[in-house]
Amino acid sequence: MKNLKRLFTVIFIISVVMAFVPFAVAQDVKKININKATVEELVQIKGIGQKYAERIVAFRDKNGPFKKIEDIMNVKGIGPKKFELIKDLITTG
Repeated sequence: MKNLKRLFTVIFIISVVMAFVPFAVAQDVKKININKATVEELVQIKGIGQKYAERIVAFRDKNGPFKKIEDIMNVKGIGPKKFELIKDLITTG
């Protein structure tokens, strides 16, 4: 019985710690400003390779800064699915 109580206590503590881990990790993520980032910085975004990064910079150079992060979907090849993957990693300001 004593061992069972210890087991439940350990499981409870682990559950509480795991519940807060995503919040701690999320705060450490630095968003990349798509209006200022270089190609080298953009490729650090998961799902954005060299070609996409070059397209983002070229689009920005031609059309001016992105007004909102959703505008990145105007870049060839970046649609709703890719946007969903990167939206929490980018900013415009």
